[in-house]
Amino acid sequence: MSAGADAVPLPWSTRAWWLGVALAGGLAAAAMAAAQTHWAGQWGLSALTLAIVLGIVAGNTFFPAIATHTAAGVDFSKNRLLRVGIVLYGFRITFQQIAAVGWAAMVIDVAIVTLTFVLAVQLGTRVFKLDRQTSMLIGAGSAICGAAAVMAAEPVVRAQAHKVSVAVATVVVFGTLAMFAYPLLYPYLHLSEQAYGVYAGSTIHEVAQVVAAGRSVSESAAATAVIVKMLRVMMLAPFLLVLSRADRAEGQGAVARITIPWFALLFIAAAGINSMQWLPPQWVARLVQLDTVLLAMAMAALGLRTHVGAIRQAGLRPLLLAAVLFGFLVIGGYGVNRAVTHGLG
Repeated sequence: MSAGADAVPLPWSTRAWWLGVALAGGLAAAAMAAAQTHWAGQWGLSALTLAIVLGIVAGNTFFPAIATHTAAGVDFSKNRLLRVGIVLYGFRITFQQIAAVGWAAMVIDVAIVTLTFVLAVQLGTRVFKLDRQTSMLIGAGSAICGAAAVMAAEPVVRAQAHKVSVAVATVVVFGTLAMFAYPLLYPYLHLSEQAYGVYAGSTIHEVAQVVAAGRSVSESAAATAVIVKMLRVMMLAPFLLVLSRADRAEGQGAVARITIPWFALLFIAAAGINSMQWLPPQWVARLVQLDTVLLAMAMAALGLRTHVGAIRQAGLRPLLLAAVLFGFLVIGGYGVNRAVTHGLG
């Protein structure tokens, strides 16, 4: 038999790969355009959120009829492009931003991320009887950086597409609620604008929602909120490393070989490069734009692979877990902020 007969065609050499990538790219482009509109800004809807919504709509309408002709590209976007997008996310932050907000904000973020995720896993598996993957994904999205954290945790916990979509949906629902609720609560919190910014940045799900909640009070509050939020985002890499180790130990025992997610390490490297300002600002801006495109394509592809029937089958329990976590972030997060501020003040 000839070598040519045994050769396996490269993924990008197939029509299904190109058509699938083009489909994910088209949905991502539509989501990014919609995210620039006035109404999306008012609601704090990011391109990632809109991309998965468009993907779900397409996935439950016309996509099943063309799935066999686009599967390779859609799955490539959902998996490979996701990992590259997470790496490039590091160019959004710098190590210098950590120093700007002080040790108190760092301690607050660490406490919020740890407590929220542990609470999610314990309540999800023991009280709400959810599977461990769904509980961890909802916990990651609530604890760190919303949809991006859910997407980053997906390959580590090896979750199915509909579980990821359920987790992202909870981020959309309760992050949007937080965006409106926090400014209304501000007069009753007895916090300065800077302290309010730390509170919002350490407890609200998505970056866009943090910006909206901060600007509703002042530009100063928004600036502080974004820095603290970026500090939470930076915890994504060590979080993934710990999650990878814990997940493998849970499934294979304490002697299990640990595989470090390569994209988590490169995420830290990207943040370091950005911190050292080794790249021209215009290059960084282009990388951030590219990152938004890749993550939006990954979200669109995830939506395409998600069926509403599977989400409906998940039931009310994921939303109940997310609601409890939201209550903890609002009330418990406020308590953590006050306790740490007074303790280190």
